[in-house]
Amino acid sequence: MPDDVFEPGPPHPATDPPALPPALPPALPPAPATARLRVVVADDNPVVRAGLGVLLSGRADIQVVAEAADGREAYEKTLHHRPDVVLLDVRMPGVDGISALPHLVGIAPVLMLTYSRESEIVHEALRLGAGGYLVHGEFTADQLVQAVRDTRNGRANFTATAADALLAHMRHGTAPNRAALPDGLGAALTAAPVRTPVHEPSRQREHSESLSQLQPLVGQSSVSGGSVSSPNRQQYGLSSREVEVMELIASGMSNQQIAATCFISEKTVKNHINRIFTKLHSASRSEAIARWLGTAPRDPGRHP
Repeated sequence: MPDDVFEPGPPHPATDPPALPPALPPALPPAPATARLRVVVADDNPVVRAGLGVLLSGRADIQVVAEAADGREAYEKTLHHRPDVVLLDVRMPGVDGISALPHLVGIAPVLMLTYSRESEIVHEALRLGAGGYLVHGEFTADQLVQAVRDTRNGRANFTATAADALLAHMRHGTAPNRAALPDGLGAALTAAPVRTPVHEPSRQREHSESLSQLQPLVGQSSVSGGSVSSPNRQQYGLSSREVEVMELIASGMSNQQIAATCFISEKTVKNHINRIFTKLHSASRSEAIARWLGTAPRDPGRHP
C-alpha cells in the first residue's frame, strides 16, 4: 500500500452524549376540595325553611345541614352539627329567637333572618351577639347568599330597616327601652347564658340543661304576630296551601313576595287570596288578617 494513501482508523465515540428529551415537570398534587359552608336554618314556617333550603343548597359552596322550627331545636341542631352560620327567625313558638340567641352565638355565628322589623328587636338582637339582621322583603336571593358568606367571615350585613335602627342608635347614643320588647320576646332568657366549647361533654350537659330551663312563654307564629292564645283557624276550612298563603299575607308580604316564597305564579297567589277572602268572609287584606289573628270584633250578623 502506498505510504501517502490515508487509511481511516476506527470511528471515535462522540465527544458529547446524545441530547435527552426535556424532563417533564413533576405532577402537582390535586387541589383539595373546598369545604362547603354549612348552615342551620331556624324558622317555624315550613314554607320559608323549604325555600331557604332550595336557595342556599343550590349554591356550590353552601350546604343546609339542618332545619329547626323553634329556638330549642335550633340550639340542639347547632350543637350537634357545628355549622358555620345559623339563620335565625325571631318569632317562633316555644323558645323564641331572641331567647335562644345568646346560647347560639357561643357555638356559631348567627344571622337574623326574620319578618320582625321593630327597632327594639333589632337592638336587642345585636346586643345579644347577632352578626347581622335581614328583614324579609328587603333583600334579593343573591344578597342573602352573600350575607351568609359574609357572616361566616365576620362581616355584618343589615337590610334597610335594621340599618336605620342601628343608625338612629348611633346618632342618639341611647337604645330603646330594653324592657319593652313586643309580644314578650326574650322572656325565656336566662340571666347568664353559658357559652360552652363542644369538646367538653360535662359542660355541654350543663349548657343543654340551662337551655332546657327556658320557659316557652312565646307561642305565636313567626308570621302571624298574634298572642300566645291562638284563634281557632280550623273553622275557616282553608287548605294547607291556603294556610301558608294566609300566614304570609299576615306577615305583610306582597303578592310578588308570596309567589317567590311559595314558588308559584302571582296569578295563582291571587286565586288563593280570592278563595281565602271568601272563606274568611273578608273584603280586604286587613280584614282577613284581623280574622286570621283573632283580633276582629265579633259581629253577630255574620259568620266567623
